Amino acid sequence: MDRLIEQIEHLKHSSSAKIIEKRLISFKNNGKQSEDHLFSELCYCILTANCSAESCLKIQQDIHLSFYQHSTDSLSKKLRSHHYRFPNTRAHYIISAKEYKQMIGSILTHYGHLQRREWLVKYIKGLGYKEASHFLRNTGFFDYAILDRHILSILASHKKIKIPKTLTKKTYLSIENTMKTIAKQTQLSLGSLDLYLWYMSTGKILK
Repeated sequence: MDRLIEQIEHLKHSSSAKIIEKRLISFKNNGKQSEDHLFSELCYCILTANCSAESCLKIQQDIHLSFYQHSTDSLSKKLRSHHYRFPNTRAHYIISAKEYKQMIGSILTHYGHLQRREWLVKYIKGLGYKEASHFLRNTGFFDYAILDRHILSILASHKKIKIPKTLTKKTYLSIENTMKTIAKQTQLSLGSLDLYLWYMSTGKILK
């Protein structure tokens, strides 16, 4: 058996699998939450680009549902107090996203698989394919791959891909297809597979 598939299958029968399943249920519940909750999750995903997921989670827990209540300056100061790497740029992105806050729930509900992610990438500053996929997974849509450095690294270590110098749309979709093949072999959704691979790479289960 393929070594990566073997490791995933082993993990599927471990105690970590139960934690992963609980996390997936929490993601489904996120998608049913209020407009403010959805916006908070969107802000979290904007913050995670090139930054530690753990540090961004702490920021989200601190600010909670009040992201939209800040001005650019006050949010930048709040991010700086957490020693966040890009306080000014990401504060600007988040405040810009407030324009679409009331639309997000409708986009998630009424748009199709391809349309959802394309809309997010087009209209929400700071979201590329990785961050848009992250937001969609965290709100209960499990058919998108989140290709962060941990996932790319573990795929490369098992010779499934070569780590690209630039993650263009074409490259992203190509690697996502590789992930779909692995997901099919292991009978997992892409959202589940991401958590398994992330755990294998980091020893942690976050979001």
